Amino acid sequence: MLWSKIKTKLVDKNMTEYELGKVTGLGAQQIHQFKKRNSENPRWLTMVKIADALDISLDEFREKGK
Repeated sequence: MLWSKIKTKLVDKNMTEYELGKVTGLGAQQIHQFKKRNSENPRWLTMVKIADALDISLDEFREKGK
C-alpha cells in the first residue's frame, strides 16, 4: 500500500527509483527492500527523506482511520 503511493508520486513527478535514491541518499538495495516489503513500519527518517524528495507532506502517506 505504501509503496503504491510512493510509486504514484514518482510517476507524477516523472522521477525514477534511481533518482529517488540519489535525492534521498538511500541506496538501490534500500529502495528495493522497501518496495519488496511494502513496509508498514518504515523508519521515520526514511519517510521524511522520501516526502522531501517528492515535495509532499508526510500526511499523504497516512491511511485514514489507522
